[in-house]
Amino acid sequence: MDLPTTPILYRPNVAAILVNAEDRIFVAERINIRGAWQFPQGGIDEGEDAETALFRELAEEIGVTREKLEILEQRAGYRYAFQKNRLKYGIYGGQEQTYFKCRFLGTEADINLAATHQEFAQWRWIEPREFQMTWVPKFKRAVYRAVLMDFFGIEVEMPRD
Repeated sequence: MDLPTTPILYRPNVAAILVNAEDRIFVAERINIRGAWQFPQGGIDEGEDAETALFRELAEEIGVTREKLEILEQRAGYRYAFQKNRLKYGIYGGQEQTYFKCRFLGTEADINLAATHQEFAQWRWIEPREFQMTWVPKFKRAVYRAVLMDFFGIEVEMPRD
């Protein structure tokens, strides 16, 4: 039996599920992968806690600042490994995420995908049950499925591809 010689080191990461006044959730399409829709997410920098990283990432990725958000719930321990033994920063073989469900208190004018370095081409609000697993790379699907169940009680069907 071949066992890995080194364990996977998971990079600490945060992800945000923004919920608007109509209880629709925010999803954005990656600028470099058409058809790949996801929640904003990003790494926790050294010296940051998860909440600080959340607010920084949202400001950087979609221009939404702390005063436009109310944290409703948070859950940790969601993990995925990168595909094909890829390493991020030469050491991380995957990510361990803390998800935050946040009430979005702003207006659509507060969302700016070009706030710093643009990662998303477009965004929209959807009903949680409208989320499609085909939007997500295979290696992240189990996490998205667990998140939708944990935060919304929704059983999302996995694609057979």
